[in-house]
Amino acid sequence: MKVLFATTNPAKIEYYAKELKRRSVEVVTLQELGITLDVKEDGKNGVENAMIKAKAYAKVSNMPTIAIDDTLFIEGIKEEEQPGTNVRRVHGKRLSDDEMLEYYTNLVKKYGGKLQAKWIKGVAVWVNDEMKTLEYSRDHFFFIDEPSKQRHDGYPLDSIAIIPRFGKYLSELTEEEMREYRQKGTNQKIFDFIINTLENT
Repeated sequence: MKVLFATTNPAKIEYYAKELKRRSVEVVTLQELGITLDVKEDGKNGVENAMIKAKAYAKVSNMPTIAIDDTLFIEGIKEEEQPGTNVRRVHGKRLSDDEMLEYYTNLVKKYGGKLQAKWIKGVAVWVNDEMKTLEYSRDHFFFIDEPSKQRHDGYPLDSIAIIPRFGKYLSELTEEEMREYRQKGTNQKIFDFIINTLENT
């Protein structure tokens, strides 16, 4: 089965395409279809934004479409500083990886060098004119103000995120540790949800 992935993030495409291929699902990208639709993501949370993207791109492509959106909650900071659904967009500007790293490192420094945080993932699957959604929160982790030298393109915050289970930067986890982290967390639930929805809708 082929499914359109409603994202332009190359790191996200690479990871999810690889994992879904193992489950006999071929991911098609917006770039491959020449789709340049500008979708306004004005939902109140990750699920709503994922729904907006999945429906919009499905209508243009006439394909089953998945969208995954992240909401970031950081404990102990002012409400107006909460990233929420605007993790990469700050004060109306879309930040590059380097700009994101600088902004969030400075935010952590402002609050003493360490902040507890969590990701809440919103997933939407549009297939056969039906929408199915999933919201799931990952375990807490910590942001610190000293970045790792190891970076993940497209995921700059991995280099300031410490995973308590391993006591290491997310960007420094070995392949085996990363596999364990993903399998025991949100991503396994996301893959199960996507496959079950595609097969049963």
